[in-house]
Amino acid sequence: MPHESYRVLVADAATPVGTALLSYLADTEYTVRALVSSPGAESGARSDGADDVVVADLANDEGLAAAVADVDAICCTVTDGALGRVVGSLDAGSGLQNLLDATDDADRPYVVLHSTIGVGDSTRGMVLPIRLYNHRLLRALDATERSLRERGVPHTILRTGTVTDGARTRDVVTTEGTDVVSGRIPRRDLAWLMAAALTTPEARNRTFEVASARAATTTDSVSFAWAGPETGLVARRSGYSIPSQG
Repeated sequence: MPHESYRVLVADAATPVGTALLSYLADTEYTVRALVSSPGAESGARSDGADDVVVADLANDEGLAAAVADVDAICCTVTDGALGRVVGSLDAGSGLQNLLDATDDADRPYVVLHSTIGVGDSTRGMVLPIRLYNHRLLRALDATERSLRERGVPHTILRTGTVTDGARTRDVVTTEGTDVVSGRIPRRDLAWLMAAALTTPEARNRTFEVASARAATTTDSVSFAWAGPETGLVARRSGYSIPSQG
């Protein structure tokens, strides 16, 4: 069934980045669906701005079809921390791929993936001891990035260093696998970038490293103008439009 508004799925919406993304998208023209992994997170997702919430396990197929139904974009903020990076399964590796398996190949949603500096050609942006500790996570995210590209899914991948609880600045440094930036980024800036990827045509099917300009380790950045919802642009299946002011 066609729908009028552009529907964005945030998965997992209970992560710190997911929470920031819900709050940001709540002030846009988009219809926002939150995917959370436990019933206890449902009320929090609604209070953070979700229009509807689906409880599903990213590690298996149960409930994922409902999560992706009529979705135009998926913003994937899945993380694995603490012991999850050392033992057990990694949702960051399987979660997005399971979501994509649940979508109709003829009607693929746009995907914005939060990945990590240290994956793929950004290896030198993460120092060796930290790479060794995170090797399972880096391998899982590398497989997810490769899957996006090989499936031909329209996407933007944003690799970051440490995500902090700072204020939004919209002052970021962007690189693209050459002189890789490293450094922190406020989660509110990351949320803005994930939304801006939907309305920045030049970001389509590209992978970037991003960091706060104040914390960036390089000045050799890509000249890149992120065009977020604050510009008046709204993503549509057919392209981009400026909403009427009524």
